[in-house]
Amino acid sequence: MPFRLVEAEDYVRIPPTEFGKPLEDIALQQLKSRYEGRVLREVGYVVAVLKAEVGREGKIVFGDGGTYHKAVFTMLTYMPLDGEVVEGVVENVREMGMLVRIGPILGFINKIHVMDEPNIFFDASTKSYIGERTKRKVSAGDVVRARITGVSFTTPREGTDLLLRVTLTMRMPGMGKLEWLREKKPAAKKT
Repeated sequence: MPFRLVEAEDYVRIPPTEFGKPLEDIALQQLKSRYEGRVLREVGYVVAVLKAEVGREGKIVFGDGGTYHKAVFTMLTYMPLDGEVVEGVVENVREMGMLVRIGPILGFINKIHVMDEPNIFFDASTKSYIGERTKRKVSAGDVVRARITGVSFTTPREGTDLLLRVTLTMRMPGMGKLEWLREKKPAAKKT
């Protein structure tokens, strides 16, 4: 999975109540609350802020008792790549498709991309998909292999955070529930 370490810069505000405490600790706490769990278009999903170095000299803004310090920090990020093959756990199965946990994010597989079958049925009682021909079944908790077919950034409403949308397919050779992939194929008959 394409996890990366990314170095970035920002300013942190040190409130007067925190004066005298280690700058790095205060800055790291602020940067974690500001960035962790957010999606940034340039780097993807921010998994964690790992460390921060803070400039000792701060700036004072008129009317504000705090000081502002430049911080250089390192983030662990995850950016899914179009065409990448991933493995994940099925978290939720609904009639229209299923959600698969791939690393720190969820990907969506439309019902028609769950397996290479002409007819796929949704079983509401077990919240699973069943293939008509092979009777293969996939449900929540199953580990699957899929290919990423789309990565996009969206903003659901004005003023809300950016979201990362990932679409997947298992309708390709070598994709699907891991136990399906382990099944022995019958040997070709020699004539």
